[in-house]
Amino acid sequence: MKEAENGASVATRPADRMKFSQLAAYGAGGIIPIALFNIAGIMVGLMGNISLGLSAFWLGLILIIPRLWDAISDPIIGHLSDNTRTRWGRRRPYLLIGGLLVALFFVVIWWIPKGDMVQTWFPTESGFQAFQLVYILIALLLFFTAVNIFEIPHGALGMELTTDYHYRTRLFSAKSFVGNLFAMSTPWLIKLARLEIFRGPGGNEADGMRYVSLMIAAFIIPLSFWWFLKLREPGFVKAAKHEKTPFWKDMKVVVTNKNFVMLTFTIFTLAMGFNFVQLLGSYIPIFYVFGGDKDAGATMLGINGTVWAITGVLAVFPLNLISPKLGKRNTLTISIILMCLAQLSKIVCYNPSYPYLIIIPTVLLSAGMLFFFTLGSSMVGDICDEDELKRGYRSEGSFYSIFWWFIKMGTALASFVGGALIVFTMFDEIQVTRIDKLQGSIGEYQASVKSLKGDQGISGPATLVLENIRNQCSEALEESKDYAEYLERESRKNQVDQKAGINQTQKKDKLAYILASTRSNIGQLEQFGIRLEQAGSLPTDSLAQSLAAEAIPLALQIKVDKARMSSFELMYHLQLKSLDKRYQRKEHSKMHNDELIRKISVLDGRIVNLSPAMSLDTLDRELGALKKETMPITQQTPYTLLMMRVVEIGLPLLLSLFSIFFLLRYSLTEKRSHEIKDLLEKRNSERLKEENGATV
Repeated sequence: MKEAENGASVATRPADRMKFSQLAAYGAGGIIPIALFNIAGIMVGLMGNISLGLSAFWLGLILIIPRLWDAISDPIIGHLSDNTRTRWGRRRPYLLIGGLLVALFFVVIWWIPKGDMVQTWFPTESGFQAFQLVYILIALLLFFTAVNIFEIPHGALGMELTTDYHYRTRLFSAKSFVGNLFAMSTPWLIKLARLEIFRGPGGNEADGMRYVSLMIAAFIIPLSFWWFLKLREPGFVKAAKHEKTPFWKDMKVVVTNKNFVMLTFTIFTLAMGFNFVQLLGSYIPIFYVFGGDKDAGATMLGINGTVWAITGVLAVFPLNLISPKLGKRNTLTISIILMCLAQLSKIVCYNPSYPYLIIIPTVLLSAGMLFFFTLGSSMVGDICDEDELKRGYRSEGSFYSIFWWFIKMGTALASFVGGALIVFTMFDEIQVTRIDKLQGSIGEYQASVKSLKGDQGISGPATLVLENIRNQCSEALEESKDYAEYLERESRKNQVDQKAGINQTQKKDKLAYILASTRSNIGQLEQFGIRLEQAGSLPTDSLAQSLAAEAIPLALQIKVDKARMSSFELMYHLQLKSLDKRYQRKEHSKMHNDELIRKISVLDGRIVNLSPAMSLDTLDRELGALKKETMPITQQTPYTLLMMRVVEIGLPLLLSLFSIFFLLRYSLTEKRSHEIKDLLEKRNSERLKEENGATV
């Protein structure tokens, strides 16, 4: 029994109840629109900016283009779903096809062509970045279209599985429950992708996500078959008798429904505003709370995301207690208040001295959003009942597609505006990627040193030592040749910067110096390889050790050259930035950049003085210390960090006022919903009697 808004008790009819297996199977479908949808929408922008060095503005623009495509594809998919007639129903075939395509294209997203050799295909760095942006755009278009093929029929199916006013909320709560349960692991994906087993010694989180995505796809594929085989369509028998409806007629009905318009605008403004939490909320822990430490920031994001998901899972239970007592619209108002309180609490909870205070707004925001989006989907089902009473047939796919498109459009607009605001805050993604490259070069150098010290090194029997140094020198020779080719192509590009105060040939001279060093090392490695062949397969211990002592500097020289070039590129970028008038006008930003230049100059001197002829133990210690000392150089300017927090906190609060304005104009009460249900049942019963009488 449930309390309606008018105080009358309304019982859930047995026909409206569902078996737990059906509830679980339907709820599991939340993995795709809740977890994977947000992973792609947020992490592509974050990693593209801080891992690949792509412009936040252009990434934001790219994220909005699939939403514009959705304006065409979503209604078409919804209409096709409403009018599909197969032996398996009108929704289930889309669940299978969509699920499999989601798994495939989720992997494609992360295999973005990158690296020095790929970059040499393009005459300029901007051309290479444009190529990467186009790849990301195409991959996202394919992925989000696959999500739509699954999610729109899945959401429409949820409105058919039960007609009970509050049991429908329970059904969509199950979808939120499972989606958030799976989302407990997704915030750790950045941390997982940063593990060396996935990214490699010199890689970053973008490299690691290539292999993490394969694991996720292997999980989604069997689920797609389960959804297709397990779920049923109780409304298909009635829908199969309806004539197929024209596309534009369905669209006109949807967009002229006043309650639907008010509900959709309510959801749209909140989605647009609070998705800044997800976009900028990833930057603030890394670059403000932890001062640019990606590993510590990734851990905090993982913990925070897990708390978010746990709260989302647990919030399902109070939602199903509060909504029947207060009604859906009042509960929706409470959710907006919770989200506003979360934003206000961030004023004190974004605190580098107490980083775990971030959990407080996370709990409030997660509970509010769970209430908000679960009730929104449930209320669309109520609107479909109202529409069926008026027209005589149901168009859940058309209603849900437009509703879902507005949610996604809000997300995309938030990403676009957020990307533009990141540019406005003067966030320096090139600084971040240059440091990544430097740390990667140092990491590769240290990994080679450790390898020489370990099983692949110079200890053991003479034959083993000789085989190890052959392998090390062969790998170093191939790497040196590839790097020389890269440097040659870079040298042919227009590398000269015309800004006053910078030596116009500085970078060109550095490239020439490193290229000469690399070429010299190639020649020495080739000559040394001949000597190794002459040594035979059974060398004496003394000969093996003598050759090993000579091989170590030659094998490590390419790592030295790469580290020196990476250090120079970072210092050169910071010097150029110091000439930017935007930084010159802001005294604190100028002082901050000058301090970074001082730090990298000291580190650059230490890297230049590193000699591959040093003892392996000394090199290992020095490289480990250098890697740690690069961390402070990731810090962004005080102005950037302040503006990020102002935008991330303030804009959602502003848009929540508009959301409340639209919500107050939503007039479909619980009392009216029960009246509609009774009228529908009465009409269906009369039609059934007429059909039986005609048959007799």
